[in-house]
Amino acid sequence: MARLTQPDVAAHNRAQIEYFERAGKEAMRPASTPYVERQVDALVRFAGLAAGDHILDVGCGMGRYTLPLAERGFSVEGLDLSATLLGRLEAFNAGRHEIPLHCADILELPESLNGTFDAALGFFTLHHLHDLSASFAAMARVVRPGGRIVFLEPNPLNVLYYIQLAVAPGMSWQGDKGILDMRPRTVFAAMKQAGLTSPALERFGLFPPFAANRPLGARLERRLEGVPLWRPLLAFQLFRGDVPPGPRTAHDSRGARDDA
Repeated sequence: MARLTQPDVAAHNRAQIEYFERAGKEAMRPASTPYVERQVDALVRFAGLAAGDHILDVGCGMGRYTLPLAERGFSVEGLDLSATLLGRLEAFNAGRHEIPLHCADILELPESLNGTFDAALGFFTLHHLHDLSASFAAMARVVRPGGRIVFLEPNPLNVLYYIQLAVAPGMSWQGDKGILDMRPRTVFAAMKQAGLTSPALERFGLFPPFAANRPLGARLERRLEGVPLWRPLLAFQLFRGDVPPGPRTAHDSRGARDDA
């Protein structure tokens, strides 16, 4: 992904805010379904998170994944460009969990957050960021030494995403074209440039929600995931990079974990 100038970043962010605020994007609303719960469980396992870990949910939106993370016992903070979406997250949360929220670009988090988090993570957010390497470097700044950065993203080799872009209300190629940058070579190169280590990838998932949310569909999906022919085409990709170990800061709460 090409490095953008400051005016380009501002225009990019305005376009993203407009894209996600348009019509509220029904698919972003919190919903406890097998489809969503599996995505959260897969990322938690891949990231090696433990209950009580302090995590930053990047691009948290209305809290579709933030709230399930809080319900699993994590200390969660949310980051999003849109004050409107963060307001909706607060409404959906209804005071159940203490979730500090930050309305900012990932590159503009305050220095007071340096080394605060055990992990920075996101769900379907990475392909919307304006500069992968700069964004990874900014996340590495707020994650403690030995922590990790993990994202769940679409697989650009899966044709279902392009069908979804063509038919789903509120989605567009202009808003989601960053999917093409979600190739392991591109993401891992950005991680390396940002100083992250031990890049790792895992793929899972095959069916859309209407099938994956049914018991028969979920069982069939897991069987098909084990077929080597399908593995490169599985719908979801988990990317992980680790922040190199270093001197502990005052914010550090636990030792480094490496479950890649």
